[in-house]
Amino acid sequence: MKRVYLFDEGSGEMKDLLGNKGAQLCEMKKIGIPVPPGFVISTEACREYLQKKKLDDDLKKEIEEALGKIEEETGKKFGDEENPLLVSVRSGAPISM
Repeated sequence: MKRVYLFDEGSGEMKDLLGNKGAQLCEMKKIGIPVPPGFVISTEACREYLQKKKLDDDLKKEIEEALGKIEEETGKKFGDEENPLLVSVRSGAPISM
């Protein structure tokens, strides 16, 4: 089961799975608005993490693969001192108030 979605893999209709912010970023990318490379960890994965209080190995692998794709796209490397891939982390819910 897929739990990590690159921005070009999702859509605005996937709010329940990607959260409102994540789904809107995917939709903006889909319609051609410039969006930095990124990915969304599903709400399902978040619930699972909160329940188990840890990331399982499969989810870690999915996150590492998504980071790897962003590294390829940007030419930067996560954790590299010379050419670091800088990231921003945001959280969101399926419904925003």
